[in-house]
This record gives sequence, structure tokens and C-alpha cells, in this order.
Amino acid sequence: MVRRPETPFIGAGSGGPLVLLGIPLEATLSYRLGAGGGPGAVREVSEVLETYSPYLDLDLEDLAFRDLGDLPPLRGKVEDYLDWVRGLVEAYLREGKTLLALGGEHLVTLPLVKAHKALWPDLVVFHLDAHMDLRDRYEGLSFSHATVMRRVWEEVEGRVYQAGIRSGTREEWSFSRKNCRLAPFDLSALGTLLEEAGQSPIYLTLDLDLVDPGFLPGTGTPEGGGVAPRELFSALPLFKGRRLVGADVVELSPVHDVTGASAILAAKVVRELLLLLGQAREDF
Repeated sequence: MVRRPETPFIGAGSGGPLVLLGIPLEATLSYRLGAGGGPGAVREVSEVLETYSPYLDLDLEDLAFRDLGDLPPLRGKVEDYLDWVRGLVEAYLREGKTLLALGGEHLVTLPLVKAHKALWPDLVVFHLDAHMDLRDRYEGLSFSHATVMRRVWEEVEGRVYQAGIRSGTREEWSFSRKNCRLAPFDLSALGTLLEEAGQSPIYLTLDLDLVDPGFLPGTGTPEGGGVAPRELFSALPLFKGRRLVGADVVELSPVHDVTGASAILAAKVVRELLLLLGQAREDF
């Protein structure tokens, strides 16, 4: 069912309560294709990283985690695939696992949130992204990378915190201002949002186009005016000490960056989130 990785993520072992899972879904992208290659590219370049994070003062060498590999690509209806992913992930969680998922397109977040909410009914979702993704329908579809956060909003009954957003329709911006907690354009107010969330269980979804395309061009829908890597890596430690129960990193399209720099930056984000999830397990 799950294809073992030829090159596991740096620091991965043979067991542990924390797992890394690739979900290379690429079904509803509206601009540039390639997100299905994201999980493999992240693994391949991870060897250039150090296991130690100076931002968090934590080391993957002290973390017991396993790289499960990738789920198979989409076959059949998107809705059926999403439901299958939800069931599989929920089973992992009920076994006591903590999961970090690698996309694939952003639509993978929906079944992941559903699985986590089954265990944590008061789940809140933090959404770091360039785009609102709050349309009710897009190109006739209710399940799309452009509607995923609207479906997530429905699932968690409005408990969505958005930061870094800089693109969306007028209707999406209006909806977010009225129905979500929005801190647009950068990550300067992320700490305030986390204080508001308190010790609620948090699911974090991080779309890599949050980062300015000058630093990370390898994504499907690049959007100028984004955050710099230094800002992102300075903000992620704000999740330390929070009840982070799951996360995903999505929308890396390595085919659009021949230098490989986008994949390396994505791998560094993955390292930080693995460490944050591991720390959260110890704290809670």
C-alpha cells in the first residue's frame, strides 16, 4: 500500500511514534503541474541538511521517527481517494502515531484534518500560505486545491487561523475577515494568533508558496510579495510549547526549479516540523 522510500529523510530510523508520509496527489492543479514529485524531491535532498536545528536547539538524532514512504498516486475518483487517505491516517493516529505529511497538492490537507478531528474534536487549524483557498467551488469543483480551506473551515466549524496570505478573490478576503482569524501578508502576528489558540490541539498546514518565489520558485502557483526564508524559520519556533498534533507541507513542484534550491528549502521546513512535532509529543 505504502511504497517504501529508496532514500528516507535524513535521520529517519526503523521505528518510533512519529511518522513521515508522502501523499503525491496531483489532481486539481490549475496552473503548473509537478506537485506529485514533491515528496521524493524532499527526501533526495535532505542529506545536505544537518540533523541539528539552531532555530529550535533540537536534533533529529534525538528523535525516533520513521519515514513510511509514499502513498500510491490517484486512481479513480478524487473523493474516493480523499476518503481512503482519511481512513488510513486516522488508523495511524489511533495507534498513537503523530504524522507529518508531504504533498502533493494542497487538497491533501482536507482528509488529514478530518482524520485529526476524529481524535481531537476541538482541533484548530493554522494555515500558512500565499493563497486564501477559500472558494466554495472552483472550475465547477467543490474539492480542489483552491477550495480546500473552505472545506477545512466547514470541518473544524470555523476554527481556522490564516497567516501570510496575500492573494485571493474579493469574496475570499471578505469571508476570511468575517469567519476566520486573519493576519495577512507576513508572519509578524503569528505569535498573537497562537496566544489566542492557547493550548487547543493545533494542526498546521504549510503551503510552500508562502515563501516568496524569488527564494522558492519550485511551486505550482507562485505569488510575488511573500515571506523570506529567514522570516519563516524565525516564526516556526513560535509553535514550540504549543499542542501541535499534526502537520503537512504541500505544493513543492521541483520540476520548476532546476537548481534544486526549492527542494532544499522545503526539506529544511520538514526538519523543523518533525522536531516541533516530536517536542510536542514530549510536552503533552
